[in-house]
Amino acid sequence: MKVLILNGPNIDALGVREPEIYGKTSLSDIELLIQNYFNQHEIVFVQLQKESDIIVELKKANSIYDGIVINAGGYTHTSVSIRDTIKIMEIPVVEVHISNIFEREYFRNKSLLSKVCVGTISGFGTSSYAVAISSLIIQKQLWNTKEQ
Repeated sequence: MKVLILNGPNIDALGVREPEIYGKTSLSDIELLIQNYFNQHEIVFVQLQKESDIIVELKKANSIYDGIVINAGGYTHTSVSIRDTIKIMEIPVVEVHISNIFEREYFRNKSLLSKVCVGTISGFGTSSYAVAISSLIIQKQLWNTKEQ
């Protein structure tokens, strides 16, 4: 299975930015852990700061990957454009958050992306990425089994 892990703004500051909320693990550490754990799958990490770049990457991914895990950072709560792009995706997209956004500030409690994603993983720390990837793998295996 080929999965894109798409990270939005400030996710590259993991390990430094608010470690009491996001932990001390850096994005490169997460990438290494994920690559080692899911070594039978092709996992590609992309981190982008600009909303327009995220939209372009999503559209490109539609024809390349079997699924997407997206941590859109602050755009989760503000971007109708990213939401609309995910809505037209032909592959499953799982929204992921390191912190539990429902225990955070009021403006983080609402995700514009959740309703257009196949699922949302929130609050499992950096393990949220592994849970999201696992859900895509299981979902694909179930679909393949049902089709036979």
